[in-house]
Amino acid sequence: MQTIITNATVHTGTKVLQNQSIFIENGRISLSVQKADARIIDLKGKHISAGFVDTHINGGEKFYFTQHANEETIEDVYESSLKLGTTHVLPTIITSPLENILKGIEATRNYLDKNPHSGVLGMHLEGPFLNLAKRGAHLARYIKNPTNGELEEIIKYGKGIIKLMTIAAENFTTEQIDMLLESGIKISLGHSNATYKQAKKAYNQGITLCTHLYNAMTQMGHREPGVVGATFDSSEVYAPIILDGFHCDYAAARIAYKIKGDKLFLISDALFVGEQVKQFQWEEFDAYLENGQYRNSEGNLAGAAVSMADCVRNAVQQVGISLEEAIKMATVRPAKALGVDAKIGQIAEGFPTKFVVFDENLTNFTPLIV
Repeated sequence: MQTIITNATVHTGTKVLQNQSIFIENGRISLSVQKADARIIDLKGKHISAGFVDTHINGGEKFYFTQHANEETIEDVYESSLKLGTTHVLPTIITSPLENILKGIEATRNYLDKNPHSGVLGMHLEGPFLNLAKRGAHLARYIKNPTNGELEEIIKYGKGIIKLMTIAAENFTTEQIDMLLESGIKISLGHSNATYKQAKKAYNQGITLCTHLYNAMTQMGHREPGVVGATFDSSEVYAPIILDGFHCDYAAARIAYKIKGDKLFLISDALFVGEQVKQFQWEEFDAYLENGQYRNSEGNLAGAAVSMADCVRNAVQQVGISLEEAIKMATVRPAKALGVDAKIGQIAEGFPTKFVVFDENLTNFTPLIV
């Protein structure tokens, strides 16, 4: 049956259209004319966009993926995110033993086989090949320098599953970075103590993202611009940012937006979704929720407590970014950063019918799956 969404303010990913209709047939957006038996969904002037895309999320309402690297956690991450308008996710496994990483890869593969039409895009591997000096809340005992053998094993088992991998590129050889890039995995520079020159070398070699801009990386100084400076100075590099007011000041986000423009996009980096988990322990990794932020016993931030909807709201209300731009930062831009913008992140012919509906005041974000 044909479904028509009417009376909507449509954020297509390229422009905003007032008082528009979206035609849907066979689970895809179509260019069509209204049929006599069409089902009508009247949005009464509300806004609609493609569902949000979160490329960095660690847990759902109940489970933490690194601790429970199984299909139940992936389902928890996806369903918890979906409630808040995020329709596509990359569940993230952080620094942990190789066997746990392989277990997470296998769980993701099994989940995708069983749920091919879900919004789970694959997996983000954040570590373990990070810089100890910039580990943040990652457990020091599992951080290591890469070996060709381990990289080959991760590439072999992670083929088609690992969509994004965060590394400290300064600890890799040129050949090792080439090995990862040639595998088709998107590589992100993060948890890095690289100098400006080292970071620029990595970007020039083909790394196209950094991981959570400003956090766990060398900062920009006037004599040593660091990873932040190299990211600002590399026009083709995408920079995801956590807009919770804790991981970076809103003024710093405003500066980043002025410099990076359409290469800046939103992530949640949520430790858990919905602030239902107040206290957490995995080995020596602990986290406590207080005043809207997760911190560990060392006082370090241990992941965020925001949703993508919160980040969109903060982008508009705290940073001063236009609503049109903020929606792009949560939809088409993360999709472009992953190289999947021809499949998700826009409202256009042939795209999936996973939407989020919201009002002008950004008080409520409701998923709409047709």
